[in-house]
Amino acid sequence: MLKASLMYPLELGQRFDLDYYCDKHMPLVQELLGSCCKKIEVDQGLVGMDVTTPSPYVAVGHIYFDSVEEFKRAYAMNSEAIKKDRSNYTDIEPIIMFSRVRL
Repeated sequence: MLKASLMYPLELGQRFDLDYYCDKHMPLVQELLGSCCKKIEVDQGLVGMDVTTPSPYVAVGHIYFDSVEEFKRAYAMNSEAIKKDRSNYTDIEPIIMFSRVRL
């Protein structure tokens, strides 16, 4: 299983609507990617390692899939709609990591 993680750094003065991201954006991404998307998850940042500091990320979205080629093809066909919806929930540029789930 492969995973794309979209990490949204906590940036003072930036906006992130977690409800919209969970209720509208990620389900939209799942629908647009179709059968390529095996599942989605969203993590809400709470605190850092030292519980007195904030989490370095406001949220992290995860998209699971089986094949990089299949994901790239599905994303390419829908990238405009996905990118256009970003302005509805944030003005933060995500850090994106692709990984293989090992455990």
